[in-house]
Amino acid sequence: MERSRVFVVSVILFSLLQTASSEKREVIEALVVFMGKLSPGNVSIDPGFGWNPDSDPCTDKWKGVSCDGQLQFVRKIVLEQLNLTGVLDATSLCQTKSLLVLSLNDNSVGGEIPEEISNCRYLTHLYLSGNRFSSSVPINVSQLSNLKRIDISNNALSGELPDISRISGLISFLAQNNQLSGHLPRFDFSNLLQFNVSNNNFSGPIPNVNGHFNASSFEGNPALCGPPLPNPCPAPPPAGKISKGPSKNRFLIYSGYGVLALALLLVIAIKLLRKKARKDNKSEAVKKGEEVDGSSSKTSGSTSSEFRNGGNRSEYSITSVESGKASSSLVVFSSPVVNGLKFEDLLQAPAELIGRGKHGSVYKVVLSSGVSLAVKRIRDWEISQEDLTRRLQRIDGAKHPNVLPALAYYCSRQEKLLVYEFLQNGSLFSLLYGSQDGRPFEWGSRLSIATRTAEALAFMHDELQEDGIAHGNLKSTNILFNKDMDPCISEYGLMVVENYQEQSFISQASSSGTSDSPDSSSHCRSFKLDVYAFGVVLLELLTGKVVQNNGSDLAKWVHSVVREEWTVEVFDRGLIAEGASEERMVSLLQVALKCINPAPDARPGMNQVAAVLNSIREEEERSIASDP
Repeated sequence: MERSRVFVVSVILFSLLQTASSEKREVIEALVVFMGKLSPGNVSIDPGFGWNPDSDPCTDKWKGVSCDGQLQFVRKIVLEQLNLTGVLDATSLCQTKSLLVLSLNDNSVGGEIPEEISNCRYLTHLYLSGNRFSSSVPINVSQLSNLKRIDISNNALSGELPDISRISGLISFLAQNNQLSGHLPRFDFSNLLQFNVSNNNFSGPIPNVNGHFNASSFEGNPALCGPPLPNPCPAPPPAGKISKGPSKNRFLIYSGYGVLALALLLVIAIKLLRKKARKDNKSEAVKKGEEVDGSSSKTSGSTSSEFRNGGNRSEYSITSVESGKASSSLVVFSSPVVNGLKFEDLLQAPAELIGRGKHGSVYKVVLSSGVSLAVKRIRDWEISQEDLTRRLQRIDGAKHPNVLPALAYYCSRQEKLLVYEFLQNGSLFSLLYGSQDGRPFEWGSRLSIATRTAEALAFMHDELQEDGIAHGNLKSTNILFNKDMDPCISEYGLMVVENYQEQSFISQASSSGTSDSPDSSSHCRSFKLDVYAFGVVLLELLTGKVVQNNGSDLAKWVHSVVREEWTVEVFDRGLIAEGASEERMVSLLQVALKCINPAPDARPGMNQVAAVLNSIREEEERSIASDP
């Protein structure tokens, strides 16, 4: 029996090894094909050149190939000044899933830059300068979200540039000495260290560079205008001088028609409003005395005064609000997004339930103007209107670009509603665990999100320390992304901080005497609970594992793995495959472990956390800048 078990295990291990070997064999064969198309017989082969199917690119040290520390994955292919005259076969190249750097500088490679280059999804450095590439830059280059540096200069490229500015982490873009045309995309010049598009055929105004680059980056494009070039853009013709003569008479005639049309529309609107008012009165009489609870809604007659989710009734009905007080009780903060917003606008707008949690529900509401809002309905929060107003005014006064401000609120004994701008790019939770359209959530983006969130939370803690207003419910679903994919902390200060977030984990440590009493009500403890929650978010970013039991399970698992000295097993496999710096991931893990310390007083403040994360990110950027 024992022998049969050993035999079965041996067969399984052999099968796994065969699978791994065949996968590596496929990569080697694909790389040989890539080189064959890149150098059709014009590269002098010496014994140390490699690039043949009977050798290994890592252990046999193929020319221009660099691998990871374990000599398992190809990380860099640098083939410069080798008189290569073929074409770039990206289909074969991108079989190497872990490739970070590709450099073919100063050869004679021709043809197009293939669209399949987007399959090298972990690519951070793309150097194709000094070749004979022609045609346009493929649009899906912008899908290489991990790119840090692009050099396509000194080729024969033409056509318009794709919107490469969408690549948020780009620090270098060189495209000088080509035949590119059209308008320049709006790059984030504040993030770029190098930029040059000189000697092309670009036209139109130069996007605002904010003093980061001078004229030498843009010269040689006769149709470009505006700073930093000396030639100003032509001013548009004055609107009042476009037409002359009888146009004034025509304007008066058309104005008269417009006034008549408005008058007719006004009469029709008054009739419709009277008809609607009669229906509302009938509907109100039917509903009188009905009770609305947290799990169902009553019908509101022919007028749509419910938040709906498609054809289904949601748990929230605006009919529960006394209509006589509605319009006067909605408090709107100063914001152009909801300027002039009234409660009736929310009453009449269609809505969709997009989230439900322990403390309430969230709805997407689309106003008649087309503006989308997120409305948070809070339940089980015993707070007076005066205290809520004071609290929200203090939070509104502490503005930070990475904290989503409330636009308006409504408070009565039955209902508490908070209105926010709707951010269409989802949450950190959905980015970590939801669909990413095949795009990797790479290390640089995770580190940036962690750092910017830490800075925002530290700022809010400083501003609201004396008021004792912490976030109270920080988690990955409450970190949203705006149109530029910048992280925004939402729902700040909407909950009086509870101990549930760390309770089960603390109970494990309290028996050993390492934890403070969990029933402390000091302001300091409120902010320390935010630090704990942020530590759990860091663990999510590092491990890619879903949080359960408010983070206690994840925290205990990480501690157990680290205790056994298997630290590398903690990290998300996607980060390992990408070749992310293990040293900096360990540094971030150490910060997370300090944040989730069972003893609240032993946790660092958010200012300390933000400072350490900034130093890790700066070290990451220096490392990228020093790469070839």
